[in-house]
Amino acid sequence: MYTPFASSITSTSFTILFSAALLGGVLVRSYLSMRQARHVAAHRGAVPVVFAHKVALDAHQKAADYTLAKSRLAFWEDVLGCVTLLGWTLLGGLALLNASVLDWMGSSFWQQILLLLAFTMVGSVIDLPLSLYQTFGLEARFGFNKTTWKTWFVDLVKGTLLGAAIGLPLIALVLYLMGAAGQNWWLWAWGALTLFSLFMMWIAPTIIMPLFNKFTPLEDEALKARVTALMQRCGFNASGFFVMDGSKRSAHSNAFFVGFGSTKRVVFYDTLLKQINIDEMEAVLAHELGHAHHKHIIKRMVMQFVVSFVGFGLLGWLATQTWFYTGLGVQPSLTGSNDALALLLFMIAVPVFMFFVTPVFSFFSRKDEFEADAYAVKHSNGAALASALLTLYEDNASTLTPDPLYMSFYASHPPATERLARLTA
Repeated sequence: MYTPFASSITSTSFTILFSAALLGGVLVRSYLSMRQARHVAAHRGAVPVVFAHKVALDAHQKAADYTLAKSRLAFWEDVLGCVTLLGWTLLGGLALLNASVLDWMGSSFWQQILLLLAFTMVGSVIDLPLSLYQTFGLEARFGFNKTTWKTWFVDLVKGTLLGAAIGLPLIALVLYLMGAAGQNWWLWAWGALTLFSLFMMWIAPTIIMPLFNKFTPLEDEALKARVTALMQRCGFNASGFFVMDGSKRSAHSNAFFVGFGSTKRVVFYDTLLKQINIDEMEAVLAHELGHAHHKHIIKRMVMQFVVSFVGFGLLGWLATQTWFYTGLGVQPSLTGSNDALALLLFMIAVPVFMFFVTPVFSFFSRKDEFEADAYAVKHSNGAALASALLTLYEDNASTLTPDPLYMSFYASHPPATERLARLTA
């Protein structure tokens, strides 16, 4: 049952605020994208002096072209996202979908479930064309896509079934708590989702991830000995070292430390093993161990839980405010439940406002990368890490000449020049 609380905010003022934030985000993203494109294009003709001994001109130009192509795709993704957002909210799309589901099923718990599912399905269909273009168009054009149509379809089926198996009970639980746990439902829902997130992190390495990729024990005895010795002297242990068949889908490469407790494991992309040597591999792993040593993962988890706590508290309040619904183009029911509507409108509106704090999260992420690099230099070969990073920049077609302002706003990793300068120092 919807029980409105008094508030001085009007639906008109919230509509104006939401529209201003949406427009402001579009203008900022467009400005930064244009700066990035101009900067990369202006430096396409020559490899920066500090990299000239290592990076060939054709590789540098490929990275520039790849960056520009991704920028153009991001522009159209932004256009589609804004049009879709307006369509769902101020143009009445969500109101129409909600009315259609209500006419079919009436006001009930299962009607709310169906509304969330219908919204998700429509959104997935809208996003599909650009997603397919990114995989089979852009990535294929630059030689990175290894995904076949069969693999893509199988992933789609697996992802849909897994999402339904995990998501439906979770959605049902949140909606049940919203309706049955009183005004403090959001606290119970936050607790349930926090426990669920920890559980998923525990089972992901051994149950979820193997559904999509094949993980085989690392067979290179020399590399295994080196990384084992590295972990021992750094005070870490893992349940094993594994190679993931990343080349099944992409030519991009990575390595990561995943899981906790008995499920902790070190994973190398098979593409990475072909790109860098054993000294560089040890240094890359030392960097990942640096994140664990400085507790970056735990800190991010805690931050995520704090942000979600605040978010659920905010949702608990907004769900009782008439202007929150009407300001986003939806008329709440005065007799039935609006819980699903509140969830959807919250998921739609919050990212519009959160966009403006992106530089803060980016800054702390880059700070973490510098700390992990420093740890790697202390426990492995700094020159090897610098060489590995430069190889990965080249093989992944990451531009060496990004726009500084663009990087300071978006980049989770420091630019190559700044990062390698610290390593070589």
